Amino acid sequence: MSDSSPLPPVRLHPEAELARDALSTPLLARAARLARWAGEDTRVDAGGGLVEEQLPAAAAHLGLTGDEAAAHASEAWRVAVDTGLVEIVDEEEGTVATGEDLALLSGSPQDVLGVWLTALEKALADASVPDLDDLVDAMDESGEVDFASLDWDPEAEQEFLDGVLGNLYLLTVSEDGPGDGPVPLPALAASMIVPSDMGEPTNDVLEQVSDAMMRLDDQFRILEPVGLVEYQPVDEALMADADEEPAAAVDETDVSRYGMVRLTPLGLYGLRSRLLEAGIPAPAVGDLADKGADALLDGTAVFPPSAAQAETEQWLDRREPLDATRELLAAARGNDPGAPLRRLRCQQALSLVGPVAEPALREVLDDPELGGLARVWLVERGFGDVPAPSEDMVFWLTVDTVAAQLAAEGNSEELQGLVEGLAQQHGGFFAAAWKVDHPATADVLEAMGRLHPDKKVAKEARKAAFKARSQQGG
Repeated sequence: MSDSSPLPPVRLHPEAELARDALSTPLLARAARLARWAGEDTRVDAGGGLVEEQLPAAAAHLGLTGDEAAAHASEAWRVAVDTGLVEIVDEEEGTVATGEDLALLSGSPQDVLGVWLTALEKALADASVPDLDDLVDAMDESGEVDFASLDWDPEAEQEFLDGVLGNLYLLTVSEDGPGDGPVPLPALAASMIVPSDMGEPTNDVLEQVSDAMMRLDDQFRILEPVGLVEYQPVDEALMADADEEPAAAVDETDVSRYGMVRLTPLGLYGLRSRLLEAGIPAPAVGDLADKGADALLDGTAVFPPSAAQAETEQWLDRREPLDATRELLAAARGNDPGAPLRRLRCQQALSLVGPVAEPALREVLDDPELGGLARVWLVERGFGDVPAPSEDMVFWLTVDTVAAQLAAEGNSEELQGLVEGLAQQHGGFFAAAWKVDHPATADVLEAMGRLHPDKKVAKEARKAAFKARSQQGG
């Protein structure tokens, strides 16, 4: 997530639904059960953990069995303490009481999600710590852990995990990403290791990717019980063959055996909350629903098409169509650099409004900035008595449209097709276009000269751009 471009907006589930998800996550559900189970006889050690002799009873209360039962019960207890569901009354005596925050789990969705976010932070911290076997191996004769021998840098480990989760978030919210689908673990590991400009990865890089996958496999196993991700672990049979077949060099048909991970709806909420806490703008669809039309058009200017439509639909749902149309048209006016893209977003918004908006569109037929798009809207819906646009209005609207497409997409194939079509349909286009009184005329003509594949036509466009700049005095 080193790119400075804005993050696409995330589509969050309703908070009430997310709160129900949070309450049902194994880690928080167990912590809450232990908080309600704890009583006067419950004792904790100096670190706040349940004393060892009480772990079997805690595990039994949670319905846990097997070799890992005590460890899972201990983990759930620590979450209960860290989230304030349990309060340590006397550290010397090791006595506990019900924490004030336990009541929050019966409160509003925001209350529940606040507790869950605290549990998430604990899980993320645990995921950045070496596993128990490594810690035991690193103990010296006095029983102290020799962290130097672990080659473990806590800050680097946390930064690596944050980077992975950031990339997973970006893949999930991007329109060209997998969306709700899972992401292969090799691809996620490679996104952190392989330089974007590298062709064929070297053996050293592939080995680094393989090592990163194994780290992530351990970390996602820790993060699944808190509800951040759904995770299909690496096939253990493959680990035994790791020396024979590097995990990074997998065939597409076998990629699922190397681990698959997806963010849950709750996980998307959690990561967005962490991004906002870190001061990183992370928009969500619906953020603009209560704001004015100017905020909607400016805000959705950088949104991908489907997200812009979803945001606009929510905005329109809260307003009367005719009033909303008038507000959108007023916000679309202007000759600043962002105005063409605002008008494009306005046009897209108006495509979602029904025939009841007709009076508002007729009111702006004579407006030099809005008259063109108003005519298009009325004609496309079959309304009669629509005056034909003047030639000046046609050319102005053309320049405005290309300027908006440039701002939205850059030098895309779609824009190149539009440029070729314009030059082909209007033989004298460039002879007239340079005279158009639009702030973006010169920039548009320069872009047309850059994009058109025919050298002769491109030269005409560049000449017209030069004339336009001369006319503008710069």
